[in-house]
Amino acid sequence: MAGGSQVLTDDSLVSRIDRALLRLETGLALLSGLAVFGLMLLAVASVGGRNFMGRPLPGYVDWIEQAMPLIAFMGISFAQRNGGHIRMDLVVGALKGRALYLAELVTTLLVLALVVLLIWGSWAHFDRSFDFAAPLWSRDSSMDIGLPIWPAKLLVPVALSVLALRLALQLWAYGRALASGTDTPVAVPLVLDAATVAALEAAQLDGCADTPGKGR
Repeated sequence: MAGGSQVLTDDSLVSRIDRALLRLETGLALLSGLAVFGLMLLAVASVGGRNFMGRPLPGYVDWIEQAMPLIAFMGISFAQRNGGHIRMDLVVGALKGRALYLAELVTTLLVLALVVLLIWGSWAHFDRSFDFAAPLWSRDSSMDIGLPIWPAKLLVPVALSVLALRLALQLWAYGRALASGTDTPVAVPLVLDAATVAALEAAQLDGCADTPGKGR
C-alpha cells in the first residue's frame, strides 16, 4: 500500500545523509519486527508448556519486559522519516511553500528539544541501573528469573538518539527548502493528498496484476 507521504532524493549532501541514516533506521525497525515475532514464539512455548507439560515457560513476563523497548522505540525514527507518526494537519495541511516549511521547521525544532530532554532523562535512568562492579553489571533485575534490566533501559536513549539525528537532518532540509522556496524539498516527508495516494495505490495494484503469479 502506498503511504500518505513520500520522501524525495537527489545527489545533494543532505539527501545522501538521509539515505545513509535510512539504512540504520531500517535495521532498527527490522529488530523491532523480530522482537514481535520472538514474543509470538515465546507465547506459543509458554501456552504449549502450560497445556502439555503442566508448566509455562519460566520468565515469560520477564522476557516481555525486556522486549518492550525493542518494540516501542526501535522503529520510531523510521516512522519519522516516512511521515508515519500521527499528527494534527488542520493548520499545517493548509499551508504551502515557505509558510509550510517555516511551520514544519518550528514544530520539528520543538520536537527535537523534547527528544533531547527525553534522551537526558532516559540515560540517567539507565545509569542508575548499570554498575560495572555489580553482578551482570546490574543494580536491578527482573522479578522472576533475575534478568538484568539495564540492556532494556539502554535501548531507549539509543533509539531516541537516532530519532534526534533524524530530526536534526529534517531541520537542515526544511531550512534549505525555506531558503530556496523549492516545491520539491528532499529528505523530508511530503504529505500527499487523497487523490495522489489513491493513484499510487492503483499503480501498485496494476503492477502486481501485470506480474505473473501475482494479483490473481
